[in-house]
Amino acid sequence: MVGAWLLAAAISLNGSWEFRFEEGKPCAEADPAFEATDVIQVPGCFDAMPKWFMKRGTGLYRRRFTLERPTQNAWLTIDGMGLYGRFWVDGREIGTNDLPWSRVKLPMGALSAGEHTVVAAIDNRFDWNYQKLVRTYYDFHCWGGFFHGVSVELDNRTLHVRTRDYRTGEIELEAVGFASDAFEAELLFDGQHTMSAEFREAKTVVRVPNFKLWSPDHPNLHTVAIRSTHDQTAPTCAVRFGIRTIEARNRGIYLNGERIFLKGVNRHEQQLQLGASTPEGFMLADIQNLKAMGGNFIRGAHYPQSQRFLELCDECGVMVWEESLGWGNGQRYTMQNGINELEDAKFIELQLRQTKLMVRNSFNHPSVIIFAFLNEQNSALPSAKALTDRLIATIREEDSGRLITFACNITEKDICHENTDIIAFNTYPGTINGYPGEAAELREKIFNMKGYGINWVTAHFRQKYPDKTIMISEIGVAGDYGSFDPSAPIRSEDFQVEHNRLVAEAVYGNADIAGLCYWQFFDTRTSGRDCLGSGKKPNAMSRAGLFNWYRQPKRTVGMISEWFRNAVPENLKTPSK
Repeated sequence: MVGAWLLAAAISLNGSWEFRFEEGKPCAEADPAFEATDVIQVPGCFDAMPKWFMKRGTGLYRRRFTLERPTQNAWLTIDGMGLYGRFWVDGREIGTNDLPWSRVKLPMGALSAGEHTVVAAIDNRFDWNYQKLVRTYYDFHCWGGFFHGVSVELDNRTLHVRTRDYRTGEIELEAVGFASDAFEAELLFDGQHTMSAEFREAKTVVRVPNFKLWSPDHPNLHTVAIRSTHDQTAPTCAVRFGIRTIEARNRGIYLNGERIFLKGVNRHEQQLQLGASTPEGFMLADIQNLKAMGGNFIRGAHYPQSQRFLELCDECGVMVWEESLGWGNGQRYTMQNGINELEDAKFIELQLRQTKLMVRNSFNHPSVIIFAFLNEQNSALPSAKALTDRLIATIREEDSGRLITFACNITEKDICHENTDIIAFNTYPGTINGYPGEAAELREKIFNMKGYGINWVTAHFRQKYPDKTIMISEIGVAGDYGSFDPSAPIRSEDFQVEHNRLVAEAVYGNADIAGLCYWQFFDTRTSGRDCLGSGKKPNAMSRAGLFNWYRQPKRTVGMISEWFRNAVPENLKTPSK
């Protein structure tokens, strides 16, 4: 209900499902009439469970549900899964899901009243023949299962809300999935303020009554519901949104016209025992830890984010960078069997489709201020430039009011930032890109190392793009939790503190840098048995987290908190208008 307005129902399929795991078998060979051997919980990752831990193959799922009355249309909503899925309803195949981590809706067609059966075959193998968005070399673990739940929705309509004037509360509403694009409707704001609206070409412009702006300090949210003027018994469509604008200009970032500085961390959707199906309590704990540090920003690495996580960021006042799935595509060190994904037609199609879906899924989240893609692609290649420009056009076509960028680690030869709104770069001077040396040498590398030092890279991009806003999207170093030594050896918490303090000094002292995003929020599982051979992490774990995998803080948290809470970056001392 919204006020006295009736909303269309959704049926949750979360809970126990019948299950069978077939190791090494592709979902193309799945039998929807399988004989179950186990039960499993949804949401959940089957390869995080003890019985199937780290195994690759196909998990077969079955669940029944009941409709009280017939429906002409229904949609099976998968809120993130990995890595590829086939789906049946009552023995009839309704489609596939080839977009890992995305919220995807599959049309189920007309359904009668009574009991129905959903079957899913979820394949977590790496298979270039049909799953081209995920590669074995990606530097994070790719899980199998349903990450954040499954439901049956009986209404596919929504409203996209665009802030047109944050000073007056003027917004544009776009009716998406409605039967007509020209109609009259009644709007209900915040459950109490009604007004009439006339939609033409599916859009109308109105002013929100008693509006309040959304910001990290004041995360005010509004709701709007819509129902037909001519049939007030029809189900209502309602959404939540925030009024805010985000701009990149004058070498800075502006929220609602005020210059801000992004103080953040990179975060994977992961919990050590549960894989990618992070419970809401852990999501909220991460947000509270960030806010306690004085942070205001999370980069969601390296795939579309859980809608529930974004809702929590909306509510708690955290700005978010959301990106579609990619890692190192086209790089010399990632090419397998000579394959350059950036030139593959199917990979390109999947990138464009997932990026567009990401924008539409997250349209009404005021927390999302940046849309991005293709983390650490080989941005020196013409094929990368061609795909980058197509992805930028795809995002801009939706007119969502977000900034656009990608995380670049090709600094000297990058050709892909020509049309982005922000220059964002990943760099690891003195660690991945060389040895640290003693204190003075480490400082010099972090500040000025050719190709990687913070000041060197910033100056390079400033010369190439004189007016663009610049930020650091990744920088950090490993620190093993509980490892202390006065000499601050590599991988100790002492070294992590020393390194991250120098990063803060360099960033806060450089007027050209508008944001800092440490790698990474907490320790995570990365790629598995091939990790050492390809230069990845020992024991398949990244220990660069500011917190360990149990969300316990390392010493670096206190140091970074001092900078985030008390220091004023030079970028904010620039005239704000």
